Amino acid sequence: MQLFYQEHIDNKSINVHFERDESKHIVKVLRKKAGDTLHVTNGKGWLFTVEIISDNHNKCVGVITEKKYQESQQLYLHVLIAPTKMNDRMEWFLEKATEIGISEITPILCDHSERKTIKTDRFERVLQSAMKQSLQLHLPKLNALTPFSEVIGQNIEGQKFVAHCENDKKRLPMQNEITSNRLTILIGPEGDFSLEEIQQALDYNWLPVTLGNTRLRTETAGIVATTIANLKFTD
Repeated sequence: MQLFYQEHIDNKSINVHFERDESKHIVKVLRKKAGDTLHVTNGKGWLFTVEIISDNHNKCVGVITEKKYQESQQLYLHVLIAPTKMNDRMEWFLEKATEIGISEITPILCDHSERKTIKTDRFERVLQSAMKQSLQLHLPKLNALTPFSEVIGQNIEGQKFVAHCENDKKRLPMQNEITSNRLTILIGPEGDFSLEEIQQALDYNWLPVTLGNTRLRTETAGIVATTIANLKFTD
């Protein structure tokens, strides 16, 4: 099955109008014609079966013939992560975390952050592409770049972890500490969180955890944390 993404349709929609680029892909590349069937999601849990009624390569149109809702996964995972200096490494994290299973992502600005701006539109496209590729129906929520100081004291439901590399601070293996299906984890930048940030997290009762015995790159740490969390809720 090939999955298409249309943000603005819902369970009350009747027709689906594809933009020019996607219309060209459907008609010219996939060679779909009137009467053929497509599968479309709005990223909010709905899967729509769509029959093409106009195979114009500039504006393909389909009619919804079936709709089905899928509940989100049992785990709600929110990763707060410092963007990497190289954009492609951050995009790799977004892609793979979406494939594995992630609910929400907040890029954070830390004391040691080397990247202080992000390309939100580009990141959104990466998430959409990964969702479609992995045949998922829920698009992860991407928040704006937010200073560490603004997120650390927020009232957060479920468990909250901070993964850092300071050996003089007691850290526990993350996989042994998960007791809730709502998890929030802080992943620092290259160079790790500052000592002040780590202490601030501890003061706000974030549980310090380790993701393994080796020092990980930021994007690798994000993937490892996402994998550990999902394995806890895999049947």
